Amino acid sequence: MKFVCLGYYDESTFASYSEEEMKAHMEACFAYDDELRRGGHFLGGEALQGGEAGVVLRHRAGKTAVTDGPYSETKEHLGGILLLEARDLNHAIALMSKHPGVRFGPFEVRPANEEINAMIAERTAALGTDA
Repeated sequence: MKFVCLGYYDESTFASYSEEEMKAHMEACFAYDDELRRGGHFLGGEALQGGEAGVVLRHRAGKTAVTDGPYSETKEHLGGILLLEARDLNHAIALMSKHPGVRFGPFEVRPANEEINAMIAERTAALGTDA
């Protein structure tokens, strides 16, 4: 089964690390990602720029409204996405509970929607495109 792991971080915690501490934490994350790769569990991932670099799109009154940056009531912001292969949710939890990135903030682990993803893959194949 494929799982999408959303990694969040608290900006104040992130900012409290020295450059050396941050480098060590990131290396620990990369090393664990390598373990996931060797085990056939790491399917991919993307780190995200800070929330201030993004926008939020909402549909209102028949139009799309664009708001700068994330509009949230929380201190935690989405920092990255990791795609994981695991037997089931418990296996995904066991794998991600060891990830050093959990120290930056929580990870949300959700099963991918295989049915909708198959429909997307069919449409992509029909159009002859890669994405």
